[in-house]
Amino acid sequence: MGYFPLYTDIRDFRILMVGGGAIALRRLKTLQMFHEHITVISPSVCKEIEDMVLEGFVTWISRSYVSGDLKNFDMVLAATDDREVNHTIFLEARREKIPVNISDCKEECSFYFPSVIKDGDIVIGVTSGGADHKKTKQTADRIRSLIWNQKD
Repeated sequence: MGYFPLYTDIRDFRILMVGGGAIALRRLKTLQMFHEHITVISPSVCKEIEDMVLEGFVTWISRSYVSGDLKNFDMVLAATDDREVNHTIFLEARREKIPVNISDCKEECSFYFPSVIKDGDIVIGVTSGGADHKKTKQTADRIRSLIWNQKD
């Protein structure tokens, strides 16, 4: 049947991102449009996430994930390159009833992370339910071009 597109205010959510690479960065950039501060747990992070730390958007805990780290959070995203760590986070989040997105396993997501188009107060989310990331990106790009072309 697919996922229902639910739009919710996350400004007061305590959000945890586990991972510090390219996927984490893309998701952090999107979250930055809707939130002021995210916690990242990762032994290392890419340069762009280091910049987000300096800007004050990210608090970086420089270590590997430890069971129980997600207990004080309202939403968790796992984007590590370690399947076992991602799966552990999924199991803990499910047990704690915390919404979770696992970047490498759509079956372990309680929500999908959409491609987001934002124009002022207008927000459009595009997802294929984890089935076709390329088609999702292409569709989002087409929508963006329609919006930007109409502004001219």
